[in-house]
Amino acid sequence: MPEKKIVIIPTYNERENIGPMIRKVMAVLPDSHLLIVEDNSPDGTAEVVRTLMGEYPGRLFMEERAGKQGLGTAYVFGFEWAIARQYDYIFEMDADFSHNPKSLPSLLRACQEEGNDVAIGSRYINGVNVVNWPMGRVLMSYYASAYVRFITGMEIRDTTAGFKCYRRAGLEKILQRPMKFVGYAFQIEMKFRAWKYGLKIKEVPIIFRDRTLGESKMSRKIFREAVFGVIQMRMDSWFRKWE
Repeated sequence: MPEKKIVIIPTYNERENIGPMIRKVMAVLPDSHLLIVEDNSPDGTAEVVRTLMGEYPGRLFMEERAGKQGLGTAYVFGFEWAIARQYDYIFEMDADFSHNPKSLPSLLRACQEEGNDVAIGSRYINGVNVVNWPMGRVLMSYYASAYVRFITGMEIRDTTAGFKCYRRAGLEKILQRPMKFVGYAFQIEMKFRAWKYGLKIKEVPIIFRDRTLGESKMSRKIFREAVFGVIQMRMDSWFRKWE
């Protein structure tokens, strides 16, 4: 029986991007499924997805939530949906084309053929591979990952990356306790748990491009959660069993 694969993309106000993204993902991984976790976007993102569901019957799914509840909760919702349906390989990525769907097969190979539990699409494993970001944001992102490595002890170069592939068993291990964070710190927490549980992790080099359509969801609140949450996460880890 063929192994089942699914890509999970959370959306909020991504009407301009979601149609082209769906078509690209479906073309790059023609035997995979795609789940859109839609947080009641006022711009009509859901209508675009519904229209395309007729073109990809049995492959394209959408789950609509009552409103914007945070990136982390959207991914956890999608992960649990995929685990319940016994998908073997579960991807996460953004809708805005900052993550190039052409890199999906490389992430899949790292898990399916090389036996890794988690494959991370990494901006920093081979230098700095970021396009169209202002230098200040590049430096903030790069040194944020350095900060996370210093606090946690992880050796992962791109600790805030949101482009990943998981083996189902590894993802189930990570999610056996409720996640603490709901913003971008969620991405750090996922990697920290994978590392603490001793899962096999590989960083796969990608080129990251800033969005050209739509608006970024980054905010000061999200940034603060990541900065101070890492310290709390590390301290909490001293009082937990990782087995």
